Amino acid sequence: MLEGDLASKMLRAVLQSHKNGVALPRLQGEYRSLTGDWIPFKQLGFPTLEAYLRSVPAVVRIETSRSGEITCYAMACTETARIAQLVARQRSSKRKTGRQVNCQMRVKKTMPFFLEGKPKATLRQPGFASNFSVGKKPNLAPLRDKGNSAVVKPDAEISPCMLHTTLGNEAFKDIPVQRHVTMSTNNRFSPKASLQPPLQMHLSRTSTKEMSDNLNQTVEKPNVTPPASYTYKMDEVQNRIKEILNKHNNGIWISKLPHFYKELYKEDLNQGILQQFEHWPHICTVEKPCSGGQDLLLYPAKRKQLLRSELDTEKVPLSPLPGPKQTPPLKGCPTVMAGDFKEKVADLLVKYTSGLWASALPKAFEEMYKVKFPEDALKNLASLSDVCSIDYISGNPQKAILYAKLPLPTDKIQKDAEQAHGDHDIKAMVEQEYLQLEENIAESANTFMEYITVPPLMIPTEASPSVLVVELSNTNEVVIRYVGKDYSAAQELMEDEMKEYYSKNPKVTPVQAVNVGQLLAVNAEEDAWLRAQVISTEENKIKVCYVDYGFSENVEKSKAYKLNPKFCSLSFQATKCKLAGLEVLSDDPDLVKVVESLTCGKIFAVEILDKADIPLVVLYDTSGEDDININATCLKAICDKSLEVHLQVDAMYTNVKVTNICSDGTLYCQVPCKGLNKLSDLLRKIEDYFHCKHMTSECFVSLPFCGKICLFHCKGKWLRVEITNVHSSRALDVQFLDSGTVTSVKVSELREIPPRFLQEMIAIPPQAIKCCLADLPQSIGMWTPDAVLWLRDSVLNCSDCSIKVTKVDETRGIAHVYLFTPKNFPDPHRSINRQITNADLWKHQKDVFLSAISSGAGSPNSKNGNMRVSGDTGENFRKNLTDVIKKSMMDHTSSFSTEELPPPVHLSKPGEHMDVYVPVACHPGYFVIQPWQEIHKLEVLMEEMILYYSVSEERHIAVEKDQVYAAKVENKWHRVLLKGILTNGLVSVYELDYGKHELVNIRKVQPLADMFRKLPFQAVTAQLAGVKCTQWSEEASMVFRNRVEKKPLVALVQTVIENANPWDRKVVVYLVDTSLPDTDIWIHDFMSEYLIELSKVN
Repeated sequence: MLEGDLASKMLRAVLQSHKNGVALPRLQGEYRSLTGDWIPFKQLGFPTLEAYLRSVPAVVRIETSRSGEITCYAMACTETARIAQLVARQRSSKRKTGRQVNCQMRVKKTMPFFLEGKPKATLRQPGFASNFSVGKKPNLAPLRDKGNSAVVKPDAEISPCMLHTTLGNEAFKDIPVQRHVTMSTNNRFSPKASLQPPLQMHLSRTSTKEMSDNLNQTVEKPNVTPPASYTYKMDEVQNRIKEILNKHNNGIWISKLPHFYKELYKEDLNQGILQQFEHWPHICTVEKPCSGGQDLLLYPAKRKQLLRSELDTEKVPLSPLPGPKQTPPLKGCPTVMAGDFKEKVADLLVKYTSGLWASALPKAFEEMYKVKFPEDALKNLASLSDVCSIDYISGNPQKAILYAKLPLPTDKIQKDAEQAHGDHDIKAMVEQEYLQLEENIAESANTFMEYITVPPLMIPTEASPSVLVVELSNTNEVVIRYVGKDYSAAQELMEDEMKEYYSKNPKVTPVQAVNVGQLLAVNAEEDAWLRAQVISTEENKIKVCYVDYGFSENVEKSKAYKLNPKFCSLSFQATKCKLAGLEVLSDDPDLVKVVESLTCGKIFAVEILDKADIPLVVLYDTSGEDDININATCLKAICDKSLEVHLQVDAMYTNVKVTNICSDGTLYCQVPCKGLNKLSDLLRKIEDYFHCKHMTSECFVSLPFCGKICLFHCKGKWLRVEITNVHSSRALDVQFLDSGTVTSVKVSELREIPPRFLQEMIAIPPQAIKCCLADLPQSIGMWTPDAVLWLRDSVLNCSDCSIKVTKVDETRGIAHVYLFTPKNFPDPHRSINRQITNADLWKHQKDVFLSAISSGAGSPNSKNGNMRVSGDTGENFRKNLTDVIKKSMMDHTSSFSTEELPPPVHLSKPGEHMDVYVPVACHPGYFVIQPWQEIHKLEVLMEEMILYYSVSEERHIAVEKDQVYAAKVENKWHRVLLKGILTNGLVSVYELDYGKHELVNIRKVQPLADMFRKLPFQAVTAQLAGVKCTQWSEEASMVFRNRVEKKPLVALVQTVIENANPWDRKVVVYLVDTSLPDTDIWIHDFMSEYLIELSKVN
C-alpha cells in the first residue's frame, strides 16, 4: 500500500476514535500515541500539517470555531470502520505513557525578516559532491552536514530521520522526528489553498546524537501560556490535579499525569497545561530529578521534596506492612457487619498513604482485624466510594488502587497511628491532615474569592502594533488595549460567547456575596457582558474594574454573576504603558490633561522601546499624511507660554539672528526674548556642571528614540537637540531646537540632560522661529543654488539683522517677514526681499518671475504678499532647467569622474555555495543578492556616509551618466550609479549596494569620497537556475518575491558571468531556504511545482 494511502487510512481511524474531533495542535500527538509514528506530511510533499489535511477532504473535515481554534473530524467510511473500533479499544489500555515530543505548532513570526540572527546560526553551511555539472541539478550533500552524512540523490525519496530510544518496555523503537513547516506571515501575496504546490523536500539523514539533541530541544518547556482559544475550565482542572497529587504524596511523573487524568475524569488533559506547572506553586511543586532526562516530578503544593530512593513508591503502591505477629486468619473468623466494614476499610487505608491495590485489600483487612473479608466486596468496589477514592488502572476492577478519604477525626487518626506504627506514622498523618486542611482553605477561597488563574497578557511581536488608549491618571500608567486578531478580536468573540451563555442559561443566578478581588461577569450597558474584578463593596452595590477595558464603575449586585472558568483563558486585555520622554513630568496636571485630550478613545501605532512589565512606548498618530509623534507633541504643548516669542503683524524686531537657511528659502531666526535669555543661562549652568562632574555612563544616551530631547556639544558649547530619525545603533538625525539646523550625529556624541536641569529645560519652548521672505512665492520648491548661496552669504549667522512681520500662518507655524541687514534698516526698498528679487539669481527659472515693482498689495506696508507671476510655464520651464544643468556642467569641472572603482565583490566558484541576502527580487529571471558575510561592513559604511555628508558642505557638481556618486535616498546616503538626467530636476540612480533604482533630486547627489570607495559594491544581479520558464506572470513574480525577498538564503553558484563594470556582473544560482529546523526548501523546485499547479488550474 502506498504511504499516502496508509497515512490517510490511519488518520481516519484516529479521528474516528474522537467523536468530538481533535484540535489541530494535538493531532500529531494523538496520531503518534496510537500508531507509534508521525503523520508523514513532509514526505508526502506538504509544507505544513494543515496543508496536508486540507488536501484530503475525503478523510478529514476541518472546522474553525468562533474562537479561532481549528478542529479536525473524521469523514465516514465503511472501509475503515473495523480499524476505528480496534483503535478505540486500544486507547485506554495500550496508550503509551512515556515521554512525548511537543507537537504543537510554533508561533509564526509577524515581523519582516531583516538581517536577523547570525549567519552561521541562520544559514547552514552546505557541502557539495565533486561530480557537479552545470547542465543538470547537482547532487548535493545535505545542507546540514553535522555528524555522519551521506550524499543525497536529488530524485530519491528520502525517509524521515529515525531516532533510537526507549519508550516503556519497547526498546530501540524507531520514532520519526518531524516538525510543522510554517510559512512566513508577512507575505504580500499567498496563493490560494488549491494552488499550494507540494514541495520537493531535500532531507538528510542525521546522526543519532544530533536528532537526540533536537528531540531534547523540542521537549523543553518554554515559559509560554496556552493559546487563548483553549477554553478549558482552569479552576476545575487545577482542583482535579490537586486531587491526583494528593493521592500520590511521594510524587508522580509528569508524563503519567495525562493518563491518570484521563482514567479518573474521562477527559483528555490539555497539553498546554503541562507547561504551566512551574508557574502554579499553589497547585504543585515541580522537581527535575538529578538522574537526567526530560521527565519531571510533581508533588502536592508546599510539600517537601522526597528522597530519590522513595520515588519508586509512585509506580507500585506499598505492600501491606506486616503486623507484630503475622498470624493467618482462621476460617472460622466472624464476618464483619456492613456498616463496620466500611469504617474498618477507611481506617485501614489511612495506613497506606500511597494507596493500596484492591487485590491486596482482603489480606490486609484480615491481618489487621482478624475477621473474614466479605467475598463479594471486591466485585462491587463502587460501594466503597463513600469511604475511599478508587483509581481504576484498567477495565479490570482487580487493578484498581484505593486511597483513603481525608480528613478523618484527628483524635481517631492519632490513636490508631500510635497503636500501629508509633511516632513515625503520627507525623505522616499530621502532615496529611495539614495538607488536607490547606486544600480545604484553598477550596473555601475558591468558593468566595473565585481564585482563577488567567494567563498574563503577552506583548505583540509585530514591529508597530496598534493600541487603543483608554484612560490615564499619569503618563507612567496609561491604560491601553492592544488591537488585533489575538487581542481585541478575540475579546469580542469571548464577549459574544458570554452574552449567549448568561442570557440563555437559566441556572446562572446573581452572586449573593462578593469579596474584594473576586472575578465576576457583569451585565453592563446595552446588554453587554463584561469581565470585572471587585474593588469595593456596599450593601446593594459593588464597585468593579472592567479588566478588559481598564475603567471602573459602580453596579448593582443583581447584575453581577459568577464568572465561568471557560471565560478565563483569554488574558485581561487592559494593560498599562509608560510614555517615553515624559517621565519627569508624569504627574503634571497640565501634561496629563493634554495627553488625555489628544489620546483617549483613539487608536495609535505604538513603538515599544522597552518590553518591561509596564512597556516604555512612543505613540504615533498615523491617520494623516504624516506620522505625528504624540509624545513630542504633548511635551511641546506644555512649554512655558511666557517664554515663547509671540510675533505681532506689522511689528519690527531688531537684533535678530538668522541661524539656518534651507534650500527652499525657508529660514530660522532667533528673536531676543525672555526665553532665549533663560536658555542661555541654563546652558551655561550645564556647561559648568559637565566641567566639574566626571562623565559616567548615566550621562550618555542609552535608549535613543524619536522625539527625545538631549544635548549635543557643538562649537565649544552644549546645545539642545531633538532626535528626529534613528538610523541604527550608532547614527541618528537630530534637529537643533534653537537654530532649526538638521544634521546626523553619532549616538555616542549625545548626552542626557542632567536630572536637576531636565524639568526646567523642557519648559523652555524652541527658540528658532520659522520664517519665509514675504513677496516671494512659496510653492516653487527648491531655490536655485545661486539664490540659496547668495542668501546665506548675506545674512546667515548675522546677529544684528531686523525683521518686519507681514503675516503669521498659525496652521503652518511660519511667519512671513521682510528681512534687513544693519546697513539697510529700515528702508523697505533695500530689504533682502527686494535685493534677492532684483538680483540676477533666477534667470534660469523664468517661470518664477520675481517683480521688483509690486502692486500696492505687495508693498512692505501691505498686509498680504500677492505678486505677479509670469505665464511662462510648461515647456519653457523644462528647457530653462536643462540650461541650468548644461551651464553647471560647463562652469564646474568635476575632479571625481576618474577615481578608481573598488574591486569586484568576491563570489564563490561554480559548484560552491555562499550565504547571501536578497534585498530585491523582481522575478526568478532578475533579482539581487548580497554576500552575507560582508553585510556588517556595509552597515558600518552606510553609517559613516550619513555622518560624513551631514556635516560636509553641499556642493553643486556637474553630473554625468554612468558615473559613481553618493546620493541621499530617504534620509540615507548610498553609493549610486547615475543612470540618467531628467528634465524636471531629478536624476535616475542605481544603488550599487542594494540593487534598487531610485529617482532623487539632483541637489542630493554629491561626489563619492575616496574613503567610501574601498569596500566592493555589494549588489550582484542574479538569475535562478533550474527553471525553464523565461516569461514570468505578475502572479508568479509575486510568489517568488514573497519567498526570497529580504531573506537570508544559501546560494549554490552555477555560472558567474564576468564584466568590466562591477555593476554589470551576473550570477546564475540555485537558492535554498534553510530557515526551517529540519527541511531545506529549494526555490527552483518550489517555483516549478507552482507553475505546474497553476497550469492545471488554468
